[in-house]
Amino acid sequence: MERDCAAFTGGRFKLIHAFYVSMLALRYRTPQGDRVIWPNQYTWLLQQGLIDRETQASWGVCVEKFRDVSKADSLAKLISLIQVSWFVAQSIMRTAHALPLSQLESMTLSYIPLFAVTYFFWWNKPKDISTPSIVDLPCMHPEQKCIFESMAVSNKFDNEGVDGQVTYWNIWYLTPRVFEKEAEDKALQQAQEKAAQAAAKRAVKSTQENTKPEDTHEEAISTGKGQKPEALPNELPKEIIFSHWDLNLYRSKIWPVACLFGASFGALHLIAWDTTFPTTAELWLWRVAAFVSIFSMVIFMQFEKVVFHWGGPLTIISLVSPVLYFVSHLVMMGLVFAALRAENPAVYDTYSVSAYWAHLL
Repeated sequence: MERDCAAFTGGRFKLIHAFYVSMLALRYRTPQGDRVIWPNQYTWLLQQGLIDRETQASWGVCVEKFRDVSKADSLAKLISLIQVSWFVAQSIMRTAHALPLSQLESMTLSYIPLFAVTYFFWWNKPKDISTPSIVDLPCMHPEQKCIFESMAVSNKFDNEGVDGQVTYWNIWYLTPRVFEKEAEDKALQQAQEKAAQAAAKRAVKSTQENTKPEDTHEEAISTGKGQKPEALPNELPKEIIFSHWDLNLYRSKIWPVACLFGASFGALHLIAWDTTFPTTAELWLWRVAAFVSIFSMVIFMQFEKVVFHWGGPLTIISLVSPVLYFVSHLVMMGLVFAALRAENPAVYDTYSVSAYWAHLL
């Protein structure tokens, strides 16, 4: 979004602006309430010249506003970074002193790589927006208005008093719906391009045969010859998309690194391989769940697109792998709290850090 919008704002549309719009923090007034301006709609408004840099600032999409509401965010991030760094240092030093880590500490370590990646990509993200900006749309003729409204990903996040709007459960609906909308828009664009190419070919053919395009079209209909008309927008195949990786990432050289981060959650649980569990069954259940988490995520990340549509045996694998990953997480989380009833007394032992520079922290 930053790349697409920067060209129409003189380079003044930055990543922080794209985050703000993508957080559904920009809405427009309607007689029934307000509706979300989705990122693709905002980009389209800029491309059509319906809004400009001045409009962007008047709508509250400006760096000064973001920094004002996010003043405490940088301090919170810094405190979190210090806490995480100290916890990792403690875990390393406990291992160096042959002291065991509890299951809860192992699980905490497993979250750190995921949070590190999230902080890296979300460093410029504004603080949570509790009050969206309500604006008035620029004047548009009926055709533009129709196109703009058709680009909406969903109406479940609007505030017009419709059942099912503005509920916390909608977050489970958003991600797959975004994927579905992207697929629909791409399919519609391809259908329009094919229709335009077919029309151009018919025009060339009619010119060569010295006939009018209308006559050629009517003749094809009357004789039943000719190609089948392209699918209309409401006739496009409907897919329920579960996952669709960004192609810029999926086909890049850093994709293997992304897979390693995906598998790191289960792998770091193996730190507690020799930790004492209340029962042998719980010990092996922990180990099996950790391996299931690793391999199920690696397998799942090999599928560029996962849809709820039968496409052979691989469809079962693509759908079962994330289910196994989720179940393994639940199992390990349950085991963490179950293990608290009979922990190894050594997990409460401490060590002296007077010989380490780290005690200065």
